[in-house]
Amino acid sequence: MKKTHRLKKDSNHNITVQKIATKTKASSSKRFKNKHKSEEYPKPISESEENLPVPQINTTLIAFLDKNPILSRNFYQIDALDLAPRLLGKFLRRDDVVLQITEVEAYRPNDSACHGRFGKTARTAPVFGPGGHAYIYLCYGLHMMLNVVADKEEAGAAVLIRSCAPIYGLGTIQQRRGLKTEKPVLLAGPGKVGQALGLSTEWSSHALYNAGGLELLDGPEPEHILVGPRVGIEYALPEHVNALWRFAIAGSSWISAPKKTLRPL
Repeated sequence: MKKTHRLKKDSNHNITVQKIATKTKASSSKRFKNKHKSEEYPKPISESEENLPVPQINTTLIAFLDKNPILSRNFYQIDALDLAPRLLGKFLRRDDVVLQITEVEAYRPNDSACHGRFGKTARTAPVFGPGGHAYIYLCYGLHMMLNVVADKEEAGAAVLIRSCAPIYGLGTIQQRRGLKTEKPVLLAGPGKVGQALGLSTEWSSHALYNAGGLELLDGPEPEHILVGPRVGIEYALPEHVNALWRFAIAGSSWISAPKKTLRPL
């Protein structure tokens, strides 16, 4: 039995977490085996290890994909505030690049910080689509921001992918980023994630649950999660500015600034 988090929200937009048991699929005959055969999943680099080489998967990409199947459409059909922490530890894949999600932010219906507040426009239409699709917008004319659409169709909710850790295709990531480094600066920030995956606004409305192109794969649930207010939404109502709707994997160095506003869940 595998334990997952069920989140509860109170009137002040805070959240609590409960452990619930869920069944897991039988393990594939093809298993992850790293050099020491001690772990099933590669882990993002911790703060104390950030100067060491990025951990690489010691197997073929085919075996990795067999171990981590594409998440089904039903996975996304929940409130964005519930979906956000469940995305932590999951994998984004495009071609030979695989990233592990380490930091996210939830944007909900009737949220003064959500793009859905403008209603359905040519730009925001994808966020009103059914859960499981990508919503990508251009920020400051420079950065491609990847969001995972949540909830039912017309809800107007999504989860912003703020940071990731590189798992596969490091050379391609560095080339797309124009930055030859293995430190968190490579992927700690939403614009960096979009660039590493080679995304454009043409990827908006792309189904993440279909094979081919941009995919979202299953992955390990983090043991501990950090929570805090979202970043860069000073224009929103105070209740939404202060809402604890930002989530990150505790102990990971692949988290964007500011880190001091995050605390254990």
